[in-house]
Amino acid sequence: MANPSQTKERIVAATLRIIGEDGVAAVTNRRVAQEAEVSLGSITYHFATQNDLLRESLHAFVVQETRRFTDLAQLHCTGPTTPQEAAALVGQVAADTAFDSEHIAPFELYIQAGRDPQLRAAAAECFAAYDQLAASILGALGVPDPERMAGPVVALVIGLQLRRLATGAATDELVDALLLLTGTHS
Repeated sequence: MANPSQTKERIVAATLRIIGEDGVAAVTNRRVAQEAEVSLGSITYHFATQNDLLRESLHAFVVQETRRFTDLAQLHCTGPTTPQEAAALVGQVAADTAFDSEHIAPFELYIQAGRDPQLRAAAAECFAAYDQLAASILGALGVPDPERMAGPVVALVIGLQLRRLATGAATDELVDALLLLTGTHS
């Protein structure tokens, strides 16, 4: 028998898969329970409302991604790093990120946050985590005013990832755009 935290994790993972496959409107307690292989009552036990479930799912994804990106930054940015090396790393991470249902889900949730004020706080928290990570990497690169640059860099990366998702384009545009933004484009 799974413990409550494992059950909650399975519910969140199932929710992300459903959102990535069929959109936010496809998330029902019954479908989530079936996908997570938990009882229907487990959904309402862990999440009082649908918004709680969506908010927690978005937050869980960002925590996982932030941890992954932080680990990569610490692994690859141990010494002086050039903007070209950092842009190439971001490009490699983007290329290695499969657009499976769990990676499509956040895009759906960000759009849903535009429609649903109750999700906006979770979306803002997610973008703040991305901004903080970007600021630390930009600071390590010696970019002036990294906190101010973080938001545009995050917006650029997410926007180009969305473009890549929609068009099937390669990551070259992302690397070029990051170098252009840092003023080191050749």
